Amino acid sequence: MTRTVPTTPITNKGIIMIEMELNKIVIDEKRHDQLIALKERGGNRVLPIVIGLNEASAIKLKIAGFNPPRPLTHDLIYALLTDLNVAVDKILIDKLEENTFHAKIVIRLSDNQTKIIDARPSDSIALAVRFHAPIFVEEGILKQYESFNKDKD
Repeated sequence: MTRTVPTTPITNKGIIMIEMELNKIVIDEKRHDQLIALKERGGNRVLPIVIGLNEASAIKLKIAGFNPPRPLTHDLIYALLTDLNVAVDKILIDKLEENTFHAKIVIRLSDNQTKIIDARPSDSIALAVRFHAPIFVEEGILKQYESFNKDKD
């Protein structure tokens, strides 16, 4: 279910973060290209991120409602965290360096403390899908991507 109402951005250490939602997963088995497209919630901006085949499959299978007979890696992490009363609070994609995106998984412990875990965006989004956690992207990354696309035209 997607909301069309724009959400209020959050800040992370004074940096504006824009809420995004998973919009599309593209798996091209012939070219070995996989990407996910995040779309600004209630907005028009889109951010494509190239990811690995395993992560793309893990995200796509979960969205499709497929339950494997044995847990896959992200399902195992979900089960471990849930059994320990830990939840994924949100995902922060907070850096683009040398064409590589960096992310943080913000987890909430049973005593309501939060911890921040460094992770790849693909793994982070695979967990966000399982925990129904929001995904935020630093506004500067969106502007960087928009600027790059304008230069290509």
